Amino acid sequence: MLKKQINVVAAVIVRNDEIFCAQRGLGGSLGGMWEFPGGKIESGETPRQALEREIQEELLCTVTVADEVVTTTYEYDFGIVTLTTFYCELVDGEPQLTEHEATKWLKRGELGALEWAPADIPAVEIIQAA
Repeated sequence: MLKKQINVVAAVIVRNDEIFCAQRGLGGSLGGMWEFPGGKIESGETPRQALEREIQEELLCTVTVADEVVTTTYEYDFGIVTLTTFYCELVDGEPQLTEHEATKWLKRGELGALEWAPADIPAVEIIQAA
């Protein structure tokens, strides 16, 4: 059986040299793992439009989407996820906890201390090397 293809985008929100990290809810898939927040691209949306909408919905704040960090594909048991991460700047509001278990602002060098969802790891490595 063909696995479901899931196209998602995620925000690497940078502020004062710190990066916003979000812990997935404990009840869902990959529960408790850390990720860059974001979500699925809806039909008719560009990746950047999807990311602005998802951050508004999930974190109740506004970002501007800047350069792409990396696109990676990872095969989970529930499907094949293609994740594109973008650097983002917070322009309005403060990220609120609506779907996530916890959030942290960390310096680049501290990112490795968290247990990241597998699809996010390549982006973490690139950011740490930047």
